[in-house]
Order: sequence, then C-alpha cells, then structure tokens
Amino acid sequence: MSALSGFAAALATGTIEVVDLTAPLSMQTPVIALPEQFAQTARFELEELSRYDDRGPAWYWNNIRTGEHTGTHFDAPNHWVTGRDGEDVASVPARRLIGPAVVLDLSAEAAADPDFLLEVEHVRAWEAEHGPLPEGGWLLYRTGWDARGGSQEEFLNADETGAHTPGISPDCATWLAEEAPVMGVGVETVGTDAGAAHSFDPPFPCHAALMGSGKYGLTQLQNLAQLPPTGVVLVAAPLPIVSGSGSPARVLALVER
Repeated sequence: MSALSGFAAALATGTIEVVDLTAPLSMQTPVIALPEQFAQTARFELEELSRYDDRGPAWYWNNIRTGEHTGTHFDAPNHWVTGRDGEDVASVPARRLIGPAVVLDLSAEAAADPDFLLEVEHVRAWEAEHGPLPEGGWLLYRTGWDARGGSQEEFLNADETGAHTPGISPDCATWLAEEAPVMGVGVETVGTDAGAAHSFDPPFPCHAALMGSGKYGLTQLQNLAQLPPTGVVLVAAPLPIVSGSGSPARVLALVER
C-alpha cells in the first residue's frame, strides 16, 4: 500500500481524526478594534443574491464582505511593515500550508492572568519534556481564549487601559522568528500579539519579528484542547488573494488516534 493509500484508509477508518480548528465565520465573529484614528477592519457580512426565488429560482448564493484578518485567518509576511517586501498570501508556497505542529498549553496561566506572556523559558521547558520544535512546522499556543469567541467584549477583554489578552513576550517573539525552526505561530486570540503589545518595546513584537523573518501567523484558532502536545499535522488553507496581506482560512489538524 502506498503512503497516500494508507493515509486515505486511515482517514476512512478514523485512525486519523480531523479536528477543525476554525471559528465559524458570521456577523458575530469578533474583530480587532484599533484606536479611532486608524482604519477599522470590516465584520463579516452576507448579501443575499437569490434564494430559490425570482432572483434565481433554483439556486441560493451570496456576496460576502469581510476583512482579510477577520475570524480564523492567516497572516502573510507583507502584513507588517517589517515584511513589506515579503510574500503576499497568494505567493505562499502550497507545500508550506501543510506541516507538523505542536501544542504548548499555557491555559492555566492565562486563566490566572489575562496579560500572561509566553517566554523562551516556557518553550524550553516544553522541549525538555516533549522534544524539539518541528522543523518547518507550527507552534500552536493554547491559552483557552477560544472559550470567549462568542462575545466581542469578552474576546477583546478591554478596559480604559486597552485590551487584556495573552500573547508572546518581545524576547520570545524574536527567538521564535530568528532561532526557532518553526515557520509560524498559531494562537486563539484576535492576533498573534498580546492585547497590551502596543506598549511593548518594540511594539507588536510578534508581528514585527515573524513577518520580518518571512514567517507566518494563524489567529483565532479553536479546539486546541482536543490536540496532543505532539504528533499533529496542520493544514492551513487561506484564499490566494493576489497582493493580499492575509485571508480567512480553514485550519484543520490531523491527529492519529
């Protein structure tokens, strides 16, 4: 049996489980809120064209309107000024949309402190127990934040000082971009950076470091609690938008049970 035939058989029998890491996309999907002086992303909208009626008697379809970075989405290098000369989302090689992934579970720490930051020492401790990060793969950072995905207010968790969501420290962001073997980082929050990252030195370090190094981001993931720490194959499928900085994506995890 060939490798692909064996893979197809394992999918059919459930030996390989497909876990959907994608948040449903609707008008209720939380979106990032920037300060008022900046342009804001659009919420997801459906415009009905016909629904088995005079506008189209046998078919139902819609126009859609959405931001590139709405819902579960893929960040391409050109999303950030540090990667402005890098790949747009349509230029990302298809072979890089499938790769190994590991899950770092810091949900207990994030539950105790919504401003919790992932540090290099957390990654090193995980590696001491589970082995090295995967070459050309993904680091998936579980914080439990997907449980808040039904509410814009709970998801952004903002007060008069700004948003309070977990993220990655500047030192760890630089290390992940420049030294770690992974090609990208996936998170459950609205962006790869912490809610308070505007005040970090440098600001928004995860975006700046990852995009500037030609790496990728995945955001607003769900169901990371269903994944083991290792042994995951990740499929991230953004739309190939020419010159686009990112795209809503269907993100699937393959797990051998």
